[in-house]
Amino acid sequence: MEKSTQQVSSHLPLQQFVAGAVGELEGLHYSRRTLDRYRAVWRHFVEFCHDRSQGDEYSQELAKQFCAACQIREGECPNSWKRHIVFALKVLQDFAHDGHIERPLTDMQKIQVPALMSATLRNYELYCRDRRHLRPSSICVRMREIAIFADFLGSRNITSFDQIQPADLCAFVTSHHRRAAKSVSRIVSDVRSFLQFLLLRGILQQDLSHVLPVVHVPRDAAVPSVWEPELLVRLLEVVDRTSPKGKRDYAILLLACRLGLRVSDIRTLSIDDLKWDTATIEIKQSKTLAPLCLPLTEEVGEALIDYLRSGRPQSDRREVFLTLNAPFLPFGETANLYHVVEYWKALAGINFRAPQRHGLHSLRHTLATRLLHEQTPFQVIGDILGHATTTSTLIYAKADVETLRTAALNTEEVRHVE
Repeated sequence: MEKSTQQVSSHLPLQQFVAGAVGELEGLHYSRRTLDRYRAVWRHFVEFCHDRSQGDEYSQELAKQFCAACQIREGECPNSWKRHIVFALKVLQDFAHDGHIERPLTDMQKIQVPALMSATLRNYELYCRDRRHLRPSSICVRMREIAIFADFLGSRNITSFDQIQPADLCAFVTSHHRRAAKSVSRIVSDVRSFLQFLLLRGILQQDLSHVLPVVHVPRDAAVPSVWEPELLVRLLEVVDRTSPKGKRDYAILLLACRLGLRVSDIRTLSIDDLKWDTATIEIKQSKTLAPLCLPLTEEVGEALIDYLRSGRPQSDRREVFLTLNAPFLPFGETANLYHVVEYWKALAGINFRAPQRHGLHSLRHTLATRLLHEQTPFQVIGDILGHATTTSTLIYAKADVETLRTAALNTEEVRHVE
């Protein structure tokens, strides 16, 4: 049945094929604004194919040619439809693959955990907290995936976990074929741990965790996204440092690009972590729980003082950074602060030569790459970034070819890493 659907969808005339994709999005109740974004990209894609007489059927090769021809040029409006090309074409490719489109994010309000599974999920959450000592944010992500897994089992008429069969696990993994390997690897890992818990509690009589595939994702498979120096300067210069939002965001940006703090550590940074007498920032890292001491430079210190004195709302909370509107709370555990960079990036009219990540973590990557370019020892960079091992730091060498060549010739450094 799936095969026939694919043939019908991918061999339709291009205009009709796109109309079918739009119909899928409407059926998923996408907002009008989102639909307009997809329509704009797909309309230009159809025009591109017709103007160049590239045929009247969709193909992945045509999509690649269109994407290459429509790269954003310097000075173009950051809100241009071109910003959405990559994802819009991916959605079109999914539609060509099997004739339907799925939302990239699961609507958790529609997830239904079978009643007999609810108590087990609650027990597993307590187990993760009290026995595995996972962080609250990690537990939240894991329980979300296990709830989705339980909902999937329910769709196969499985009402309790002791009814799970190997075929159910294979079908669950197959249902994620559209996801990136890294995402699938994490999901499989979460479900494997849950299956081992079910075995431990006697709910399963045999170990089914080995049925799940091992999804290999090399640690250094992707090159870290790095900002060009002039673009970083433009980003910082455009920040309005006379407004509360600007004061707060400027301090956040500096903590990421000057000190390399992780988003989680910026989010939870406490006023008590600022040691003004020694000009240091001393924290316990959210990711590794290891202590980290960084110099409180004059630039970063002045930005923090400016925010604390003139931008931060009056509050009894000890977290440094608070939201802009009442009741002025700290950022939530899952907040990635992406909007902090995106707002000022758009205001500065910054466009990258090629698609790349540009959240706060990319500013951390940028600092690491700059330090590498200045021939700072890997161990020192690792200490600054709070890496548990130098192996994590070596990933950044991929972003600087000249540094990579130097590292390849430095046998002492390689021996140390091993």
